[in-house]
Amino acid sequence: MALYYNEPIEIVGGKGNRVVDANGKSYLDFFAGILTNMIGYDVPEVREAVERQLATGVVHTSTLYLIRSQVELAEKIARLSGIPDAKVFFTNSGTEANETALLLATYARGSDQVLAMRQSYHGRSFGAVSVTSNRSWKNNSLSPLNVHFLHGADRHLAQFRGMSDADYIAACVDDLRHVLATAVTKDVAALIAEPIQGVGGFTMAPDGLFAAYKEVLDEEGILFISDEVQTGWGRTGSAFFGIQNHGVTPDMMTFAKGLGNGFAVGGIVARGDLMDGPHAVGLSTFGGNPISMAAANATLDYVLDHDLQANAARTGEIIVSGLREAAGRLPVVGDVRGKGLMFAIELVDPATGAPAPALAARFMEETKRLGLLAGKGGLYGSTLRMAPPLTLTEDEAREGLGILVTALEAVNDEAR
Repeated sequence: MALYYNEPIEIVGGKGNRVVDANGKSYLDFFAGILTNMIGYDVPEVREAVERQLATGVVHTSTLYLIRSQVELAEKIARLSGIPDAKVFFTNSGTEANETALLLATYARGSDQVLAMRQSYHGRSFGAVSVTSNRSWKNNSLSPLNVHFLHGADRHLAQFRGMSDADYIAACVDDLRHVLATAVTKDVAALIAEPIQGVGGFTMAPDGLFAAYKEVLDEEGILFISDEVQTGWGRTGSAFFGIQNHGVTPDMMTFAKGLGNGFAVGGIVARGDLMDGPHAVGLSTFGGNPISMAAANATLDYVLDHDLQANAARTGEIIVSGLREAAGRLPVVGDVRGKGLMFAIELVDPATGAPAPALAARFMEETKRLGLLAGKGGLYGSTLRMAPPLTLTEDEAREGLGILVTALEAVNDEAR
């Protein structure tokens, strides 16, 4: 298990969008526990909802008994999903949610063949790792699935560099058709994809790619699973679920992380016929427990009541546009990308343009020194990825932008 920073910090307190470490130093949090503390720290609405449930004396019952808050949350998610006749199954994490989606798809299609995206990450379990396309996160080549990986978020490759969105989409669709014609037999179960790749460094397909993919999938009855573990609940600013930026309604969506604002919750929302398909008995002992449901209901209500999707669009634009403006004078910045409050900076060697993981590590130390928490990742470990709480204020966005630019200037000067 990796720890950030040469001298790792222990977070002992939090309020709003800031945390405090064991030495009393305060940080503006731009990573939110890996996109999990979605509406910040010490939120009264969430705390009070959890305390009310605790006061009943019931922390756990299991789904052998009715859980009213679980039904209420499922109804909200089903409605928001836009999926016809949607049903919801709750788990504890995104990994479990993706395992469930893969189970439903392979059962429905009677096939172990699955399509996934290059550079993807879908979890750490046996099945989830098999649809993960990043060597740093794969422990072996064994797999319960027959997986083929597609293009779509790899425009840095020589064969795609410089293409327009339309030309890149056309090339990716040609590749999908070629994979279906050459690498698989009939009855492929599903394509699973992140609208914006998390561990991949917030790389993303151009809007419209998944709509073009879905046209091909629909021709053969192949199901589409959108992994919304990091892109859901308005984070992209331009849509409530990331896949909606492509004008697509998938057959299934998986979710986790931010919905519980720190409490463990995950799940899947899918067409009712898919959810009802498997014949064996199923349950999740802790999935959808009364405590996590209290937190998740309060969190989702807060997101909707305060229109945090619109806030993500506003504050994200301040940061992303500011970073792009600064990038023009900083050769160390290879790319700035993102949507809403989900954005990344790719650092490169100024002399060669090659990915620069050492510079990314140096950036992390500098932002820590300046009082801001960021994340690191990407295929080559050279990407700074950030996703502040959706409650970020415009003043905090400008403050954070200032810290990021100052850190980039310091790293750029050192690299030169």
